[in-house]
Amino acid sequence: QVQLVESGGGLVQRGGSLRLSCAASGFRFSTYSMYWIRQAPGKGLEWVATINPSGDFTWYADSGKGRFTISRENAKNTLYLEMNSLKSDDTAVYYCANGPLRDVIDGRAGWGQGTQVTVSS
Repeated sequence: QVQLVESGGGLVQRGGSLRLSCAASGFRFSTYSMYWIRQAPGKGLEWVATINPSGDFTWYADSGKGRFTISRENAKNTLYLEMNSLKSDDTAVYYCANGPLRDVIDGRAGWGQGTQVTVSS
């Protein structure tokens, strides 16, 4: 059974930083590309970042380029998202997932319960 547990969210001032973590279990973490997605208040799910299974390649939505860093520790079955220079628009619930957004929406990928990030101005 896929289990993904996010942590590290909280209230931070504009321009601040946070590091999110996602503990994975129930599947072979090291063989999956992993994803961060988010949902802002009143909006739909939005893809944030992707990392390939070995961690050699990463991709970012334009909203996070240059500010967010996705990484992973396969030995610990853990995914991370380092977020710097946070903006009010980054306020959202952040989820990790073991499939792309379309698979999350269609129920073909696992995702966690999310961690709230609130950026105050």
